[in-house]
Amino acid sequence: MILSDLDASLDLGRRLAAVVRPGDVIALSGQLGAGKTSIARGLLSELGLQEEAPSPSFAIVQPYDPPEVLLPVLHVDLYRIEDPSEAEELGLDDARADSLLIVEWPERLADHWWRDALWLTVDVTEDGARRLTARVPTAWGSRWPLT
Repeated sequence: MILSDLDASLDLGRRLAAVVRPGDVIALSGQLGAGKTSIARGLLSELGLQEEAPSPSFAIVQPYDPPEVLLPVLHVDLYRIEDPSEAEELGLDDARADSLLIVEWPERLADHWWRDALWLTVDVTEDGARRLTARVPTAWGSRWPLT
């Protein structure tokens, strides 16, 4: 899938919001500036967030709860995680029981964390567009591709 501009990335996030549910994990991978946070912002906006979602780069985990959004969401940015053991302190396993996890830089942790995640990789093309590829687990099979 090609995301030609910022609006296309935001729109992808909005379309994801229509099919997510608590317990889902969306892993967003790609270089700095590829548009991971834009996809997350579109999703959060469609779930009801009124203001623009900040990048959680410094906070690492940015929680959103009803009534601010339709369902509990943790927007996670693992860019600053240097050792996988640091992730244990974030409580991501516990949060998965009742929250949607949107995780940027998931490659900072071992693959076992993301077995059932919808893994979206965003690559910047030579013309500045974004090429999106998806690794779709069985749990997402009936919900992907988005229509």
